[in-house]
Amino acid sequence: MIQYILECIAFQLVFLVIYDFFLKRETFFQWNRVYLLATFAASLVLPWVKIEAFKTDAPAILGYSEYLWNLQPTPIVGVGTAPEAMEITWPMVLFLVGCGMVAIAFVVKLWRLRNLKLTGTVQCYRDHRRILIPHSYAAFSFLKSIFLGEYFSPKETESIVAHELVHIRQWHTLDLLFFEVLRIVFWFNPLVYVYQNRLTELHEFIADAQVPKQERQNHCEMLLSQAFEVQNISFINPFFQSSLIKKRIVMLQKKRSKKIWQLKYLVLVPLVLGKLFYTSCESEANSKENLEATTLKSNMVTFSELDAVPIFPGCENSGDKRACFNQKIMEHISKNFNYPEEALEKNIEGQVSVMFTINTEGSIVNIQKRGPHPLLEEEVERIISKLPKMEPGLKDGKTVNIPYSIPVVFQLDGTSAQTIRANKALESNAIPFGEVDEVPVFPGCENATDSHACFNENIMLHISKNFSYPQEAKDRRIQGRVSALFTISKEGNVENIAMRGPDKLLEDEVERILKRLPVMKPGKNVGEDVAVAYSIPVNFKLE
Repeated sequence: MIQYILECIAFQLVFLVIYDFFLKRETFFQWNRVYLLATFAASLVLPWVKIEAFKTDAPAILGYSEYLWNLQPTPIVGVGTAPEAMEITWPMVLFLVGCGMVAIAFVVKLWRLRNLKLTGTVQCYRDHRRILIPHSYAAFSFLKSIFLGEYFSPKETESIVAHELVHIRQWHTLDLLFFEVLRIVFWFNPLVYVYQNRLTELHEFIADAQVPKQERQNHCEMLLSQAFEVQNISFINPFFQSSLIKKRIVMLQKKRSKKIWQLKYLVLVPLVLGKLFYTSCESEANSKENLEATTLKSNMVTFSELDAVPIFPGCENSGDKRACFNQKIMEHISKNFNYPEEALEKNIEGQVSVMFTINTEGSIVNIQKRGPHPLLEEEVERIISKLPKMEPGLKDGKTVNIPYSIPVVFQLDGTSAQTIRANKALESNAIPFGEVDEVPVFPGCENATDSHACFNENIMLHISKNFSYPQEAKDRRIQGRVSALFTISKEGNVENIAMRGPDKLLEDEVERILKRLPVMKPGKNVGEDVAVAYSIPVNFKLE
């Protein structure tokens, strides 16, 4: 939100600078009126606009294969409880107090107008109401009412009424009320007040421009001769306002601007395009990151193929360093886990699969995430980035880069149907696919030299063959990633299917596909048949 506010103010400042330097002195008053109203509205919208053609996606630093993503130990479940009530922070209190004070000031101004109307005499005409105020030189309009002091001569009254009728016919009061309401919400933004002042000037220039040339000298003399008595109300159109008298007289004497100078407004085209480019583009990875990616990919060994696994601090004297490593990773995530507050408020939950590399120096690099929401992904990245430096892993006596993946489950309350299904899968005592001694054998893979690769290939082939995009999801333009987790039981059957995706329509389709998987030869661990947990993402993308 702070970034949005800063971008709005920056856009408004640029628009105002262009107005003051290029447009303010021209006599295209109606064009300038549209400019001020349109640019302020645009400044509120532009930060939200993202043009696909302007996006520059950051290239992937290093893409991990689906096989590596599926080498996952048991998911770590982090439970968060949604807050019962919205937390009140001091910035929120300050904002609301400011809004309240400005709103009260607005109501006071309306009350002053009401009292002024009650003290005067109301005269109704065909296109306006005239309110004569006793013992006053006041002269201003509000909506369809003209407030006029009784001390003016008939000639002066005629000139003032003609001037104020321009304000009424062109609904200038609505322009000022528009900014008056915006002042309540954006009371902290000084540019709202600048915009309103510029618009007030324009209203007077527009009305003065209606004075016939032969009467302009008398009009200027009347402006200078009055002992100004002005109501200090920001959303009325006062005839006499000392701060504007000089500007109005200058504009009355100014020659009409040539139409060719209307081309100045074309400066808005590249300006708006530039702002759209700014709000739409994304930063690209630098060459150093790409160089590091190439180095990682050329020297990568999976965790199960290592001669010596990385040594987590505290595992130096452990008899089973592999088990100690996995345990320490889980302890680290559990210790540093913090359910994002915004995710709690929005009831966002699900599984985030995270993969990272332990490089040849023992440092954590190239963290990548797959999850249902950026809030959860950012929290997992924060946790993984805090992992300590380790003693690097070895293969054939050389230090190597080691990819490692682990799922982190964000779970709310434990009462939703999705959470219950996920818990059922996680409580099945299944061994993760990447840790079992012998993976389940997919029909047709009995004689395969690489049973892992054959299994993964046939799972993907099965999904592609049976995939059907739900028609209702197409009609509603629903797309996204469904993360599926299931168990291959000791009998080789697919059980305990759990999904997490953007919509139930997509989840149901993935479940339908997985239920059609054939019976397999079960996996083995220490020579015994075991249940094996397997996860895979399924992407639904509309062309």
